[in-house]
Amino acid sequence: MNRHTKKLLATAIAVSIASPLSNTLQAAGLTGNKVEEITVLGSNNALTGNPLSATEGVVFGAQLQLRPISRPAELLEFVPGLIATQHSGEGKGNQYFLRGFNLDHGTDLALKVDGLPVNMPSHAHGQGYADLNFLLPELVESLAYRKGPYYAEIGDFGTAGSSEFIYTDKLEQGNVSLTAGENDYRRVFAGQSFEALAGDITFAGALTSYAGPWKLDQNLDKKNGLLKYHRTTGNNAWSVTAMGYENSWASTDQIPLRAVENGSLHRFGNVDASDGGQTHRHSLSFDWSQDRGDERLRLDGYVLDYGLALFSNFTYFLEDPLRGDQFEQSEDRRVFGLNAAYQRDMTFAGVPAALSLGMQNRTDNVDVGLYKTQQRMRHTTTRADNVRQSLSSAYAALEQQWSDNIRSVAAVRADHYRFDVDAGLPVNAGRGSETLLSPKLNFIYSSDPASEYFVSAGQGFHSNDARGTTIKIDPVSGDPANAVDPLSKARSVEVGMRTSLVPNTQIAVSMFSMQLDSELIYVGDAGATEALGESKRRGIELGAIYAPTPWLLIDTDLTLTRARLTGVGSDDRIPNSVDRTASLGLIINDLRHWSGGLRVRYLGEAPLIEDNSVKSESTVLVNAQATYALHPDWSVTLEVLDLFDSQDNDITYFYESQLAGEAASHEDLHFHPVEPRSMRVTLQARF
Repeated sequence: MNRHTKKLLATAIAVSIASPLSNTLQAAGLTGNKVEEITVLGSNNALTGNPLSATEGVVFGAQLQLRPISRPAELLEFVPGLIATQHSGEGKGNQYFLRGFNLDHGTDLALKVDGLPVNMPSHAHGQGYADLNFLLPELVESLAYRKGPYYAEIGDFGTAGSSEFIYTDKLEQGNVSLTAGENDYRRVFAGQSFEALAGDITFAGALTSYAGPWKLDQNLDKKNGLLKYHRTTGNNAWSVTAMGYENSWASTDQIPLRAVENGSLHRFGNVDASDGGQTHRHSLSFDWSQDRGDERLRLDGYVLDYGLALFSNFTYFLEDPLRGDQFEQSEDRRVFGLNAAYQRDMTFAGVPAALSLGMQNRTDNVDVGLYKTQQRMRHTTTRADNVRQSLSSAYAALEQQWSDNIRSVAAVRADHYRFDVDAGLPVNAGRGSETLLSPKLNFIYSSDPASEYFVSAGQGFHSNDARGTTIKIDPVSGDPANAVDPLSKARSVEVGMRTSLVPNTQIAVSMFSMQLDSELIYVGDAGATEALGESKRRGIELGAIYAPTPWLLIDTDLTLTRARLTGVGSDDRIPNSVDRTASLGLIINDLRHWSGGLRVRYLGEAPLIEDNSVKSESTVLVNAQATYALHPDWSVTLEVLDLFDSQDNDITYFYESQLAGEAASHEDLHFHPVEPRSMRVTLQARF
């Protein structure tokens, strides 16, 4: 932690609540990646900032660095009610749960890192796939999160929620850290900023290797790098950033419960030792912003090269008793994006207002394939396609302050989705487009400086895989196949409140209801997402933050949701839709040279099939971290992951499979266990 953020957290534990105005700016980058408003838990107990709902906020990088994590994506668990798990190797994207959604790898959760989108549409492994393994936690200045489709600037995948990790423009101190842990975990990070070319140049990188606790050596080989130039002149700021990420690994995927129970397979064993993959992500981006006082303008763009080769075998020898059922999901992708945003403070109909306008475009060109393999060698092509698609968007939002107590934000968003599929099976080729208008409306009432109440309604969407919009024949069975709509609407309403009436405490409560036109779920035995039809969710969320002293922060949250398919009769459960989550965390900072954190998180049981006859069990995990400052610029950190050595599972599925030597297939639970207790030690030097 640099001196600035350490001083900030030591002076007063703070939680940022951005206004709708600064939310628009934050997402569009108009604030220059700086948090404008923060709520400090102090003696006056007044709320600051102007959020649209009770379920949005910003977490500082100083807080993020004090929470123990085993994977970069677990930083998202600072978002109340969000859980990030893993059911395969460390190089694969995490699996996310939020608001009764099994989000798979990101289907209804829009993610960004420093302005760059993470979600991948028409992805080889599943729609909206969001792999955060390229994230460098040491560079994160803040994490901004929002739930629900109530925000004009949030488009594709932002139905359940959205989050963005915002990188610092420069490191205030150089930083080198060395981490070593059990199961051959090794990581080295180095970063430094220096003045050059009338601006600041920052470079940072990390190398990570990890065997893991599995009987199969994971052989993780991960490389991350960043080079950034940032310059501020007068009321202008601009930067150019290059990022690179490469990873390869062997994976232990989910295994059948029957084999563990009969003793033929160890709990940390595997069925197919050749599962795993390799991936890369390289990007070049720029952003420019200008602040003219009552006007703000932002322009940014990016190019992205991404690739994945993922080898999985979930059914073992069910389909091919001789060669096995391993398959490769492969893609080679190029992405181009350009965004512009404008904001002006004004008076509208005699009422103080702020007008926000924006235009966005993203174009993807991806060669995507599915192949049957044995020991990672292709022997059959299931499908090989080229997909060209673009999403062009425009939005407008008007925030009005009607009185000292009442304000509103009315917005509309227009999205035009175009796609062209050149399919390996010509009958499945095609092109098309769809346009969607999404209105959004928010009312906020402040009864006093310590309490606010919110009513929000809005429409959002997720796009569907372009291949699914043109398909006519199932490439495996040859049977006729039903196409899906290009854009799937989500309509949601929410009421909530936040208050700081209790000294040194902030409490937030919200209730929501959402209808989704197309429920996408992950199918374990197919390795892909499938559209089940319409669904409905209702839920309540409670969260609290308590800072009794300048060196202690306690946070807790609880979510209760009910997720159901609609129009299908009694078999209406959504597989892997978790109805209860909870967490408890504490952060201690600079207490006689000691800092640290503790995280307890609970992931409730979930139905595994539509009739609810089979359920997964709940999971409880506890992680802990302690840091001792040997010197203002030297520290040693001990992390203990899975403190109580839980025997729970990260993820559980129910489907049919057949092992070698079995005479018939079996419907069974297939699970991926949480990693056992492990320790990691980090030595960090700042200069």
